[in-house]
Amino acid sequence: MLRFNLQQTDLNSKARAATITTSHGLIETPIFMPVGTVGSVKAVSQQQLADNINAHIILGNTYHLFLRPGTEVVGAAGGLHKFMHWDRPLLTDSGGYQVYSLANNRKLTEEGVSFQSHINGSRHLFTPEGVVDIQRVIGADIIMVLDECPPYPSDYAYAKNSLGLTQRWAERCKQHWLNQPSLYGYDQNLFPIVQGSTYKDLRIASTEAVAEMDMPGYAIGGLSVGEAHDIMYELTELSCDILPKDKPRYLMGVGTPENLLECIALGVDMFDCVLPTRNARHGLIYTRHGIRNMKNAKYIKDFSPIDPDSDCPFDQYYSKAYLRHLFKANEYLALQIASIHNLYFFLWLMQEARQHILAGDFRNWKGKMVKEVKQRL
Repeated sequence: MLRFNLQQTDLNSKARAATITTSHGLIETPIFMPVGTVGSVKAVSQQQLADNINAHIILGNTYHLFLRPGTEVVGAAGGLHKFMHWDRPLLTDSGGYQVYSLANNRKLTEEGVSFQSHINGSRHLFTPEGVVDIQRVIGADIIMVLDECPPYPSDYAYAKNSLGLTQRWAERCKQHWLNQPSLYGYDQNLFPIVQGSTYKDLRIASTEAVAEMDMPGYAIGGLSVGEAHDIMYELTELSCDILPKDKPRYLMGVGTPENLLECIALGVDMFDCVLPTRNARHGLIYTRHGIRNMKNAKYIKDFSPIDPDSDCPFDQYYSKAYLRHLFKANEYLALQIASIHNLYFFLWLMQEARQHILAGDFRNWKGKMVKEVKQRL
């Protein structure tokens, strides 16, 4: 099973440095996980993820992989690790968030959620047990329970009913997971998910319920869906204060560099978000001094490296002027360079945070870094 080794907690915040050991390798936390929705991180190869970015773990998406290429194909390949040629840890979500985003094409019942494919309109049913089985075939090291992410804002009655359904689904997922053998000879680890919209009492009840399940780790969901950052931070801290200290905590779908730093300070260990690659495709790159829009005219004759302070090889090979030219010419190489840069920066930021937690000066470093990384250059 997954092993969590808490190495250091910052004296002046709740930030943690730890290691997570899975059957496919070691993960040093805090960690950011690149999103590989359909078994591919957009514009970045698995070799670049390993060699240029040093990603410890990446995500696959249950909903998308179920629809295409399908569990029959993934299973025939021997699981997603072999299918995509990735020998490091993988995490899959349950598809609950994608179902949430399909509000007009899905129906929730006690049995599960029925939905219509965004690809061809075909109808499908996700049950708690079925979602566990899909993820068993995919073969990720860390898998998620089926949950409902309530929309923001939600009224109290809806949020309470939704949370009850999510908790009952989580118990069904747990029982099915406990009763099913691994398909590929290594352990898979099921994480339940905290929900409750933006209501403190529901968040407390949800966190206490999942903590009592005694699982390998825990996820905090339903945040970064439109609420103010202060609310997200408050509810994240609330859950981190209740969740066991000897298990990893995963904040789902977050976020910007400043979001990551603030939530590390609250006790979060793991993050994922499409932001670095999505914004890269629009010409935005993240640096330790702020955010650059590489399509701006001021870079037409700027032949300095993309990021002089970075030790990512791509940042030294190419100039700002060249990257701007690629974007303006609609060349695919622009997307690759910018995506690798942004993912490298996010992973670098996590490693820097880890080193400062271990050194005991995280809080001071974080205060300075948050001001820097959110600037527009």
